[in-house]
Amino acid sequence: MKFEEKEQAIAYRCQGLSYNDILQRVPVAKSTLSLWLRSVGLAKRQRQVLTERKRLGQQKGGRVRHEQRLRITEAIRKVAVADIGAISQRELWLIGSALYWAEGAKQKAHRVSAGVIFSNSDPWMIKLFIIWLRQCCGVPAADMSFTICLHESSADRLEEVRRHWSRAVGLPLDRFGRTSWKKNKLNTKRKNIGKDYFGLLRIVIARSANFNRQITGWVEGICKNCGVV
Repeated sequence: MKFEEKEQAIAYRCQGLSYNDILQRVPVAKSTLSLWLRSVGLAKRQRQVLTERKRLGQQKGGRVRHEQRLRITEAIRKVAVADIGAISQRELWLIGSALYWAEGAKQKAHRVSAGVIFSNSDPWMIKLFIIWLRQCCGVPAADMSFTICLHESSADRLEEVRRHWSRAVGLPLDRFGRTSWKKNKLNTKRKNIGKDYFGLLRIVIARSANFNRQITGWVEGICKNCGVV
């Protein structure tokens, strides 16, 4: 009773169609189709066509999933941005104190007079820290100096890096002092290389040993009021 369907299925397979393509044309169970076609071989060119179609299908599925993730990410981001709302001066003060706690230079037993030094590769974080210095701490711009820290392997990109930081944080090029160079390791496993690598920016505050001690106190106050200590 299925003789005609079987003949059609074999003919389609000989043309290089996949099982799914054949099932769309021949309405039988997949197990039946597999039984019919198990002895039907494919020519090299037919196998190549099927392989290429499979690859293209996987790529298309990957693009669809990628676009779906982008839509989900954007939706989450918009809601999260709205969650924050307006930030008060006190909240900004606490945020900046926590930022310095995470990324700033600390006074140690061997350097009890270390000043305020903040380094990061994220332009948004750098800009936020500058706003905190000016608005919450009253640090004048003249007391801030800026140094680009860059690996020696990117020496040929120095001017590009300087322009990047100038645009990113809104500072004129003449505000960046001497570049600080990092030695390259022969067997480095760093991922921050290539055209998207711009090193990091270091902010140094003049005559700021006591300011550093003050920030340490603010951080301790945060910890005490959060039940950490």
